[in-house]
Amino acid sequence: MPSRNTKFYSLILIIIDTFVLLAAFTLAYILRVRYDPRPLVANVHAYDYLYAFLLIIPFWILIFVALGLYQRNTYNRRLVEWSKILIGSFIGILLVIGWQYVSGKNILPARLVAVYVLAGSFLLIVVEREILRVVRSLMFRYGKGVKRVLIIGTSDATGDIALSLANTAKSGYEIVAVAGPKKIMPDQLSAHHYSLVETALKDIQVNGINTIIQTDLYDSVERNQRILSMAQTHHIEYSFIPGEAEFYSGKNSVDVFLGYPMITVYQTPLVGWGAIVKRIFDQLLSTLLIIVLSPVFLILFIVKRTVDPGPAFYVSQRLSRFSKPIGLIKFRSMDAKYGSRDAADEFRDMGREDLALEYEKNRKVEDDPRITRFGAFLRASSLDELPQILNVFKGDLSLVGPRPILPQEVKLASGRTSLLHSVKSGVTGIWQVSGRSELSFEERIELELFYAQNWTFWLDIKILFKTIGVVLRKRGAK
Repeated sequence: MPSRNTKFYSLILIIIDTFVLLAAFTLAYILRVRYDPRPLVANVHAYDYLYAFLLIIPFWILIFVALGLYQRNTYNRRLVEWSKILIGSFIGILLVIGWQYVSGKNILPARLVAVYVLAGSFLLIVVEREILRVVRSLMFRYGKGVKRVLIIGTSDATGDIALSLANTAKSGYEIVAVAGPKKIMPDQLSAHHYSLVETALKDIQVNGINTIIQTDLYDSVERNQRILSMAQTHHIEYSFIPGEAEFYSGKNSVDVFLGYPMITVYQTPLVGWGAIVKRIFDQLLSTLLIIVLSPVFLILFIVKRTVDPGPAFYVSQRLSRFSKPIGLIKFRSMDAKYGSRDAADEFRDMGREDLALEYEKNRKVEDDPRITRFGAFLRASSLDELPQILNVFKGDLSLVGPRPILPQEVKLASGRTSLLHSVKSGVTGIWQVSGRSELSFEERIELELFYAQNWTFWLDIKILFKTIGVVLRKRGAK
């Protein structure tokens, strides 16, 4: 919901970022030229240095624009913002070095200046944005620049949106009134409730409403038109948010068809360039991991063959993207005679009806007697999953994605596996960093559906870092 406040804040960010970049360039020059006695690569006068950077700064800002650093969904998410600032600063300094190479003129008096500019631009912009974030929250808290909102709708999404915007200090919105059925009104929300939209519209001036958000279209065309006309009459903002989750999850685009706005909805953002970027990242990182971890592979293989006779690896048939069968490679953690059939059948053959029922209910058991002592160590440390990097290298899996499910689990997903398998399965995923084995099968499916519909490259990076912490703490491994 871009508004005048959002655009004004983005303009403020651009202006302040420009001055902060200039400060970073100036400090880098002073630190190296004035306070470092070592000889310089080139004698670049301060005036020539600053003049060159004044020409470069607009291009640096354009890099930030391309990365989305002036968009609401970036500067409202700290980790994403910091990551993009770092990437933008790195690309910016590459631009400076490239400019110097192409022009043949020395811009940098010493190589260390480039390092100072990179570090300084990143740190100073992060500090600047944190200060602005605090100032902005304080302004919202005291009612400065806050949008007073009337939310109109009949679906559960109406209440969800109201709750999401209820934290005024963070969102910049104050939910003043909600029009719709009583059941959609969140209990913790202190706002006026109107059962009839018409009554809410009459009180627009009384409540000081300056923004209307509608989440559902009524059957009556006249009623919908009355809401829009009221916003136009009072010169206030009007936004329509489809209440159906399918319209705002996944990837969508808005175009004009025969004069009408047309929303095209994809199952997942992982189409086009998103899928290409993810595959390149998987290929590069899996190659690096295979090289670095090859000694660990060799040691585990030798130990496994020594303490547990039989095959060192176990290939499990799973379903990945588009329900395509793949052979999932793992270090074998069970006795060699197990793992070829459904676990419930194997438990019944062992005379353990209790474990068979537990597995059929939860798709896991707490104490699996099929696992060997060394296999228990492999599972607790998650080292049994290390060979899946080979699946990533082959292209069967992604580093991050939904868990590749067993063929017999398809029927348990209540027809939703088609959406779940619109993206490639992964070695790790959102469920692993959100509880792992403590989660029920249904909870895992819901988390993975969220991932499939809301994928971003930054979400993958976040999950990878969280996975490291989860593995090191051995939390939830079974």
